[in-house]
Amino acid sequence: MHPHPIRNVRYAAVSATVVALTAGMLVALAPAPAHAATGATLPFTSIEAESVPTTGTRIGPDYTQGTLASEASGRRAVRLTAGQRVEFTVPRAANAVNVAYSVPDGQSGILNVYVNGQKLPKTLPVTSKYSYVDTPWIAGAKTHHLYDNARLLLGRDVQAGDRVAVEAADVQVTVDVADFEQTAGPAAKPSGAVSVTDRGADPSGRGDSTQAFREAIAAAQGGVVWIPPGEYRLTSSLSGVQNVTIQGAGHWHSVVRASRFIDQPNSSGRVHIKDFAVIGEVTERVDSSPDNFVNGSLGPNSSVSGMWLQHLKVGLWLTGNNDNLVVENNRILDTTADGLNLNGNARGVRVRNNFLRNQGDDALAMWSLYAPDTNSSFENNTISQPNLANGIAIYGGTDITVRNNLVADTNALGSGIAISNQKFLDPFHPLAGTITVDGNTLVRTGAMNPNWNHPMGALRVDSYDSAIEAQVRITNTTITDSPYSAFEFVSGGGRGHAAKNVTVDGAAVRNTGTVVVQAETSGAATFRNVTATGVGAAGIYNCPYPAGSGTFTLTDGGGNSGWSSTWSDCSTWPQPGQGSPDPDPARNLAKGRPATATGSQDVYTPGKAVDGDVNTYWESANHAFPQNLTVDLGSAQGVRRLVLKLPPAQAWQARTQTLSVQGSTDGSAYSTVVMPKDYRFDPATGNTVTVNLPAGTNLRHLRLHVTANTGWPGAQFSEVEAYLS
Repeated sequence: MHPHPIRNVRYAAVSATVVALTAGMLVALAPAPAHAATGATLPFTSIEAESVPTTGTRIGPDYTQGTLASEASGRRAVRLTAGQRVEFTVPRAANAVNVAYSVPDGQSGILNVYVNGQKLPKTLPVTSKYSYVDTPWIAGAKTHHLYDNARLLLGRDVQAGDRVAVEAADVQVTVDVADFEQTAGPAAKPSGAVSVTDRGADPSGRGDSTQAFREAIAAAQGGVVWIPPGEYRLTSSLSGVQNVTIQGAGHWHSVVRASRFIDQPNSSGRVHIKDFAVIGEVTERVDSSPDNFVNGSLGPNSSVSGMWLQHLKVGLWLTGNNDNLVVENNRILDTTADGLNLNGNARGVRVRNNFLRNQGDDALAMWSLYAPDTNSSFENNTISQPNLANGIAIYGGTDITVRNNLVADTNALGSGIAISNQKFLDPFHPLAGTITVDGNTLVRTGAMNPNWNHPMGALRVDSYDSAIEAQVRITNTTITDSPYSAFEFVSGGGRGHAAKNVTVDGAAVRNTGTVVVQAETSGAATFRNVTATGVGAAGIYNCPYPAGSGTFTLTDGGGNSGWSSTWSDCSTWPQPGQGSPDPDPARNLAKGRPATATGSQDVYTPGKAVDGDVNTYWESANHAFPQNLTVDLGSAQGVRRLVLKLPPAQAWQARTQTLSVQGSTDGSAYSTVVMPKDYRFDPATGNTVTVNLPAGTNLRHLRLHVTANTGWPGAQFSEVEAYLS
C-alpha cells in the first residue's frame, strides 16, 4: 500500500478504562437536528440479531478491543452453535439478505435459511478466511476485523411480517445484523454498448476474463462497456482506463472477482463505473500491495456509483487528478484498510450516500499529502463498525466539508470524526480555510487508545503535528452513548500545538461516559447551544499536555446546559460514570477493565478474562508457576466478592487452582487480601467459585496470584468478576 497513516498516537500517559454502555439497535438511533436527514438513504433495512427471538446466546455489550461484542453493531450480537437459530421478522418486502457474522478463526461452514419455517434449498456460506487481521506494525493494534458479510438472493419474495431465520448448520456462528432488501432484476444492456462477453469474457467465472475486459474498454472509447449478468474472473488489474463507462446489470447480478480492478497513476478522466460488484480475495493487509478496487486516478469528471465492493484492502485509494469525482450510492464492506482515501490532489470531490461497514482503518479519509485536498466533501454517508481507526478522518486540506453523516460503533484507535493535522509523511498540507463539520450523528463512537490507555472522543480536533489555523466550524451535531467524551481537543503528538479557531454551535450530547469536553492541549473553542444529558463524570476536563504548554480557553457563547461542572484533578483521568452514583451497584466492576498478566499462552490473552464472555479465557504461560492476573478497576473500590469462572463446557474437567487475592490502590504496592487457598472448579456446578473478601477491603488493582492448577500446567480463568456486595 502507499504510505498510510500509522495509528501511533501519543497522548498524555494518564490512565482510563472502558464502560459497557447499554447499546440499542442501529435502526433506533437518536435523531439528528431536524434541519436535514442524517446518513445515507439505503435500499435495505437492518435488523440487529440481539433484538429478535433466538435459541442462541446473546453477547455484549462490550467496549473491550478485540472482542466479538465490541466489534458488533450496537456492541451486541448472538452466538449460535450447530442447530441454533435467530429469526427475523421482515419489516418490508424483500428478496435478498446480507448477514454480518463471525466464525471462529480457521473455520468455515454454512447457515441454513428458513422462510416462515420452510428451509430454503440455498444456504449462506460463512468463513473466517477474510477475518482475524493482524497489523503488528500499527502500535496498539490487536487482532481485529472479526466479522464478515455474506449475501444471498432468496429466490422468492417475502412480505412484511414474514419470518426469515438463519441457523448454524455445522460451525459456531456469531450473527450481528441482517440487511433485508427488495432488489430489482438484471438491467438491460444499453444500446450500442460493447459487451465483455462479445470479447470473450467467461460469465461462469472459470476462465480468465482480463483480456476481454481490456479489449472491450479499448473498443468502447466514448461509450459503454457492458458487463452482463454472471461472474467474471480477472487475474490482473486494468490500466489506461479513460473516457468510458463500465456498467453492469446491477451489483446483485454482475459480479467481478478481482482483488485489483483499476490501477493507474493518471487518466484523462470521464470514467464512469456503475452497477456491478467487485469482490476480492484479500485476506490480510499488505500496505505495499495495490489490492484496491481503484488504485490511483480515474481522472477529472469521473464517477463511481451503485457498486458493491468487498474483500479488498481499500475500496478507492485515490491519488493524482480526480477533480470533480462523484462517489455515490455504493456499498463498501470488509476492507482490511480504508474504505476510501482521497490522498492529495482531490479538488471538488463529492463522496455521498454510501454505506460502509467493517473497515480495517478509516472508513472515509482525506489525506493532504503532496497537495491539499480542496473544496471536497463527505456527505450523507452511513458508516458502521470501523474496527481499527476513525469513521471519518480529515488529515489536512483546504475548505473541506463533512456533513449529515451517520457514524456508529468505532473501535480501538479512532473517533467517529477526526479533524487532524497529523501528517504521517511530508510534504503535508495542514488544515486551511474553513473546515465545515455539520449535521453529523455519532453513536457509540470514540474508543480507548491502547497505546497509552487513553480515551479518544466521539469528535476529535487534533493539532497533532502543527497548530490548527483553519476555521473549524462544528454545527448541529448529535452525539449519543459515547463511551468516553463527546468533543476532544488534543495535540496527539504530545507537543502541545494549539487547537484554535474552533466553534461548536448546536449539539445534543446524550449519555457520554466521562465528559462533554476533553481539552488536552492549548487553544480555544466557543460553544453555543450545546445541551447535555447523562454526563458520566463532569462537563469539562481541561488539562493541557504537556504541563506548561499553554491553556485551552472555552468561551460560553450562550444556550449551553447540562455540562457546567469541571473535573478538578488533572493528575487523574475521570472514569466512566465516576461523577455520579453507580446506576447499577450490583454490576461487575471488572468487566471491560484493563487486564494484564505475567504471561499468556498463545491467543488466550488477559482481556479474555474480563470480556463478559464465559466461553473465552485467559491462560498463563505454561509450566511457569506462579502466575499473576491483574485487573485495573479504574478507581479504588470496596470489593466484597469475587466470582471466578472457567468455561462451562463438559470438556473442561474438574480441577483445583491454588491462589491468593492481592490488592493495591496505586498499582505499585500490593498486599494480600485473601491468603492462599485451593479452589475447586467443577463443570457439574457451573465451573464457578466465589471468593469473599474481608470487610474494609479497598482496592483499585485486583491481582490473582496462582501457584498451582491440578487440571493444566498454567493458570486459567474465563471470567474474573468483582462486586461490591
